Amino acid sequence: MKKITIAVDGYSSCGKSTMAKALARKLEYIYIDTGAMYRAVTLFCMNSGILQGDKIDTERLEKALPEISIEFRTLPEENAPQVYLNGECVEKEIRSMRVSEKVSLVSAIPSVREAMVKLQREMGAKKGVIMDGRDIGTTVFPDAELKIFVTASPEIRARRRLDELKAKGSAVTFEEVLKNVQERDYMDCHREVSPLRKADDAITLDNTCMTIEQQDEWLMQQYRKAAE
Repeated sequence: MKKITIAVDGYSSCGKSTMAKALARKLEYIYIDTGAMYRAVTLFCMNSGILQGDKIDTERLEKALPEISIEFRTLPEENAPQVYLNGECVEKEIRSMRVSEKVSLVSAIPSVREAMVKLQREMGAKKGVIMDGRDIGTTVFPDAELKIFVTASPEIRARRRLDELKAKGSAVTFEEVLKNVQERDYMDCHREVSPLRKADDAITLDNTCMTIEQQDEWLMQQYRKAAE
């Protein structure tokens, strides 16, 4: 089958990254987690004092953008690519609630999106790539051969996210996570630049009541149709 570009968009905590990683392994495709890239920029802003509370020094951030290096490295002892920010592995830090609470603020900044979209297009230029995020099928790769838009109920997404955070030792409540999920949904859908929306030619995947096995089978079916 021909090599194609697969764009996976959707709401937070829908399991986009997990499903995209699994499909990439089966197809031997390159997987790129664009949400992790925005999380890395957010962590940089928090650690450097550019982001304090809900206030972002956009002038400082724009000057600092050329100095921000984001890489995905797969180490022998890891099952999936790890995110490196300026040479340091930040995979665990970027998945924390403190970053989750601020990432929508940083990702809404036009200069940040412009820089990340440029980098994402460079990463996926040779096809054979699966990229997940919020605007892959609408902005980054509008000509992708397969576009999937993932959704699930806010409560199910919050429960999944809570289980993930607890497994990593975070002490958070269901109410806190649900509030974060709902706030991120609103901000992602209402930002001025590249808002979250389903591309006109995307296929909707509602995995609220699906098992992982059912989802994987559905994805392979869509891939085979697109890659014929």
